[in-house]
Amino acid sequence: MEKELIAGTDDAGRRLDRILRRALPGLPLSSIHRLLRKGRVTVDGVPGKGAVRIAPGSRIQVRGEAPPAKYPGVRPPKHPGESAAGSSPGLCILREGNGLLFVNKPAGLAVHRPDRRGDIPCLDDQVRSYLRDKQSPSLSFRPGPLHRLDQVSSGLIVFSTSLAGARAFSVLMRERRLGKTYLALADGCIEKEEIWEDVLFRDTTGRKTLAVSGENRIRAKPARTRIFPLAVYAPYSLVALEIETGRTHQIRSQAAVHGHPLAGDRKYGGSFQSNGLLLHAFSLSFPVDGFPPELGELCGKTVSAPVPEPFLRRIREIFGKDLWPPEIPGQRRENQGSEG
Repeated sequence: MEKELIAGTDDAGRRLDRILRRALPGLPLSSIHRLLRKGRVTVDGVPGKGAVRIAPGSRIQVRGEAPPAKYPGVRPPKHPGESAAGSSPGLCILREGNGLLFVNKPAGLAVHRPDRRGDIPCLDDQVRSYLRDKQSPSLSFRPGPLHRLDQVSSGLIVFSTSLAGARAFSVLMRERRLGKTYLALADGCIEKEEIWEDVLFRDTTGRKTLAVSGENRIRAKPARTRIFPLAVYAPYSLVALEIETGRTHQIRSQAAVHGHPLAGDRKYGGSFQSNGLLLHAFSLSFPVDGFPPELGELCGKTVSAPVPEPFLRRIREIFGKDLWPPEIPGQRRENQGSEG
């Protein structure tokens, strides 16, 4: 095997061994370390160590024995998004720039795995296919979603298009400085603002998130959600929800725990709705103070995802045509503009 790799901008500062793991997906890690130990990997003509940091434009040469037959992946893998079906149904892109891509995901489309029928690429594959000819080559960076959104939910999800954008966004996520607002139709009447605070445990066997107490708290994590009623007409409430933590199925689980399962969410005891679960990731608000320069003009901005027509139609059926658009508390933030 002989291979030459050229480091791109998004490879800057990354370890050589990690770049090789991404660039040579068919080689097991043990083989990569063996090549490094034997001096068969050079960086700009000098034998490279696994921990060395790579600069953009560096020429990495790999020379060694051919990989075992069961690891054929050293040839370039099929590009994400090139499924048997060929094309994707199209992306609803809300904003692109500063190393981030904002997408409005339709309900029912999986972020990671393809449609069970195999004829619709997952959202991750569609995004990579869209970005294929728009990005500078990189050995180690791959675009990907920066947070979760359930397959049954619709709305805003953010993908990275550069390493700098991914890192800056992840810092804001980790420090809980992003305002995330959802819209949902809930069973029952919620007539005043509430704060739901629970300790949640993820049951991987049953694929459900449950509230726990006492000795069961060991593997559980705290969850906090603020609820703002927008309209009430028994037996339903239209609510805006601001999540301050990001647990799997957090809103769905907490809504059920507090006696207001989401309409259409049969998994958590919600009422039947012909269109299924009505939960939409509506907006993402960026802070003003201490803002990372990599994200530029996103400072203080709110990016919103239009509500899908089936959701709007059901809301109008219940609450009347004059309701929309309501004033959403999650967007009443000082010194902020909006997009989307």
